Amino acid sequence: MHIAINAHLLAHTKNFRRAGVSNYTEQLLCHLGRVDHTNRYTVFTTQGMRRSDLQLPEHFTVRPSLLPTINPRVRVPWEQFVAPVLLRALGVDVYHGVLNVMPLVGAVPSVVTIHDLSPFLFPQTFRRVNRVYTRWAIKVASRHARQLIAVSEFTKQEMIRWLHVPAERITVTYNGVDQRFAPPDPILLEAFRRRVGLPEQFILFIGTLEPRKNVPTLLEAYARIADDTNVPLILGGGKGWLYDEIFAKAEQLNLGDRIRFAGFIDDADLPLWYAAATVFTLPSLYEGFGIPLIEAMACGTPVVASTSSSLPEIVGDAGLLVSPKDPDALGAAILQLLRDPDLRDELRTRGFLRARRFSWYEMAERTIGVYQRAAGED
Repeated sequence: MHIAINAHLLAHTKNFRRAGVSNYTEQLLCHLGRVDHTNRYTVFTTQGMRRSDLQLPEHFTVRPSLLPTINPRVRVPWEQFVAPVLLRALGVDVYHGVLNVMPLVGAVPSVVTIHDLSPFLFPQTFRRVNRVYTRWAIKVASRHARQLIAVSEFTKQEMIRWLHVPAERITVTYNGVDQRFAPPDPILLEAFRRRVGLPEQFILFIGTLEPRKNVPTLLEAYARIADDTNVPLILGGGKGWLYDEIFAKAEQLNLGDRIRFAGFIDDADLPLWYAAATVFTLPSLYEGFGIPLIEAMACGTPVVASTSSSLPEIVGDAGLLVSPKDPDALGAAILQLLRDPDLRDELRTRGFLRARRFSWYEMAERTIGVYQRAAGED
C-alpha cells in the first residue's frame, strides 16, 4: 500500500508551529517508520524539509514543496488544487490529512485526523479567515473522508454529536508521551536551573499563547494567591494569535517579576522544564487532548487542569481538576499543591502510572489499521 501524508505543518523553527499538530505529525512519522516495514510512504512537507531532517527510513520518500507552505495562504491552495494532481500521478492508495483537511475533489481514499472542534464551539478564539476555512475543511472531511481519526474519546463523541459522523468511521488514537520525558539526573537538573535562572520552586504553564488556553484566568488565579506564596509563575509558549489580552492582563495585575514569560520552549529542554517545576497547570477552556499534561506527569510533576473537554479523560485521578472559569478554585488548587508535599508525592506516583497508558507506538499501530480500512483491506 502506498500512503501519502500531508506534513506541511511540520516546522523546525522556534515558534508556536512546533507545538501541537507539528508534534503529533513528527511523532506519527517517526513511529510509523519504526513499526511499519511493509507499506510505502510519501511525505509532503514544506519548503526545505528533507528526509534526513526527519530521520525516516528508506521506504519513506519526502517531497518538500518548492513554496513555503507553512504559510496558510500558500498551503491552502496546495491542499485543494496541487495535492489531488500529485496523489493521482504518484499512484497513492491512501491520503492522510493530519489536521482537518482533505481535497474536496479528485482525491484518493482519505483519512483525516480531527484534533478538536474548537472552530465550532469557540469561534471567538479564531481569526475570522482561519475559522471559516477550518470549519469548512472539517465539514468536508466529516462527509467525504473514508475514515476519521480522533485523538480522544471526547473528540470522537463531539464529532458524532456535532457533525453526525457514524461512530464506525471514527477511530480514537490517543497521543503519546516520548521516553525522554522522565525524571532527569539531579545533577543535570540543577545545572539546567542555573543556566536558565530558575528558582527552587515555581508554577509552570506551557502552551501556545492563544485564547482557549485560558491564560488570563490563570493570571487572575495567581494574583489571588500571590500574597500567600512567594513561588513565581512562569509561562512558556510561543505567541499564537489574539494574545494581546494576556499581556494586558499581566500588566494590569502589576505582579512585576513574579510572572515571567519564557517564550517558546525549545523541544530539547522541555523535560527539564517540566521536572524543575513544582506544579504544572493547563487550565484550558478546550483541548482535544492536552499533550503537556502527560509529558509533565511522565517527568514527575503534579498537575492542575480544568474540567473542560478532554482533560478529565486524559488526567484521570492523577491530578487536580477545577472549573476553567473559576480563578478562585484554580488558585486554591495550585496553592494546595504548593503547601502539601504529601499530596504532591501521591499525584507524582499516580502521574507516572497514568502517563504510561499513552504510547506513540500504539498510536502508530492503530493508525496503520485505519489506513487499511480506508483502502478496503480490512
